[in-house]
Amino acid sequence: MLFTVNTEVCTRCGLCVADCPTGLLVMTDDGPVTGKGGCITCGHCVAVCPTNALDSDLTPRSEQVDITKEQKFTPEQAELFLRSRRSIRNYQNKPVPKDLILKVLDVARRAPTATNTQSISYIVIRNKETLLKISALVLEWMHEQAKTVPIMRLYARSAQAEVDKGKEYILRDAPVLVVAIGPKKDIHRTHDSGHSCLTYAELYAPTVGLGTCWAGFFEHAGESGYEPLMELLGVPDDKVVAGAILMGYPKVRYKNIVERNALEVTFDED
Repeated sequence: MLFTVNTEVCTRCGLCVADCPTGLLVMTDDGPVTGKGGCITCGHCVAVCPTNALDSDLTPRSEQVDITKEQKFTPEQAELFLRSRRSIRNYQNKPVPKDLILKVLDVARRAPTATNTQSISYIVIRNKETLLKISALVLEWMHEQAKTVPIMRLYARSAQAEVDKGKEYILRDAPVLVVAIGPKKDIHRTHDSGHSCLTYAELYAPTVGLGTCWAGFFEHAGESGYEPLMELLGVPDDKVVAGAILMGYPKVRYKNIVERNALEVTFDED
């Protein structure tokens, strides 16, 4: 790693050293230097420097965006934005442009991941026939699980009843299924990172007119490694499903924010 310091403008304030999550940086009379430890390429040291004295070839300042002059949400605006998000289960029969999906996922890739591994990639399914095959395979998996898992017996019966009525219950007739995948060798961190990234996607999607919903039954089938489903999706052998969301243009618009259960918090004694 090439780490450079402009000693003429470095004030030795120590912010970069204090904010380094791995303790790699050490402050000297000539400014920060690399000591023992590893770099997870988070870029905090470059981003936090108040005088732009630091740079790194792993997280170049030239690729960072100056946010000092950007308008921030007020707490009230942020609360309204977050509370207004709804899970969308009714979608317009309207295709979602590829560039719009990429715009959402480009925001999702910037979500926090375990030790900044940034190991999540995506499989996006838009073909209607493929989506129907996926739904059928997930329902098939549910019936298999129902033989040994009592709660799945209830879910499978309910899902089958809706399918028998002609409803696409598993994927809700969504025009897009976004599947997050990541390394199998680090499965626990992969699942956490996948959900983090898809949460970013869920929050950002409404700003470009899209709605989303977690594809719960699909996700469970995918995480189980159900072979026919993995084969249809083309998931590499060294990858696992780390989460999935439905995406499309909402058929409905909500006029009110629905209240949630009362907050429950336990603090230790002051």
